[in-house]
Amino acid sequence: MVSTTHSTLEFRHKPARLNPSRLLAALVLCGGLAAGLSGCVGAAVGAGATVGVAAMDDRGVQGVARDAGLATRVRGKWLNYDLETGDTLAVDASVKVYNRRAMLTGTVKSEDIRAKAVRLTWEVEGIDEVINELSVGDSSVVDSAVDSWISAQLTAKMTFDKDVQAINYIIETENGVVYLLGQAQSQAELNRVLGHARAVSRVRDVVNHVQIKAPEAEKPADGKAS
Repeated sequence: MVSTTHSTLEFRHKPARLNPSRLLAALVLCGGLAAGLSGCVGAAVGAGATVGVAAMDDRGVQGVARDAGLATRVRGKWLNYDLETGDTLAVDASVKVYNRRAMLTGTVKSEDIRAKAVRLTWEVEGIDEVINELSVGDSSVVDSAVDSWISAQLTAKMTFDKDVQAINYIIETENGVVYLLGQAQSQAELNRVLGHARAVSRVRDVVNHVQIKAPEAEKPADGKAS
């Protein structure tokens, strides 16, 4: 978790309000946004904040909950596999889901385990796509502290960029490689995110799996949908 000192909000002349940008900033610095609305979110902003932040996501509350449930079911299958075989798939690999698209990252011990992770993910009903970014090698050489630092730096850059809706992105960093999943509002927004990622110190590469949001259908002058 990144430790950051905050200045105290001044409420002397006006009532306290937590606008969306401050809420997102609090989550980022708490580590909750990058971790998929988990960790210290509840402690930081109260029991109702997770639902409020999820509502800001393009997927809405139900979509966020659906994707979180899919990811949990994948991890459950991985864990059962580990218990049966003695492997460490659930420890070495990570799964993030956005709009039913599952992105697998991490470093596993063999090609067989890599293939098994993909097969088990596809077995979860509701997964529409599996993005396999798993590497094969020695996970002990991965500097997880540096990877966490990179993710935190990028998350902060995106959150404080007024032209980026950071809530719609998932960031995973593995061995200095940044993997991005989510939905951009436009190509211009995505270009800003990619630029932020490439500008973070110690990033070796950026792998983009972000989709661009389809434009809404134009309405006629009377305001009725065609």
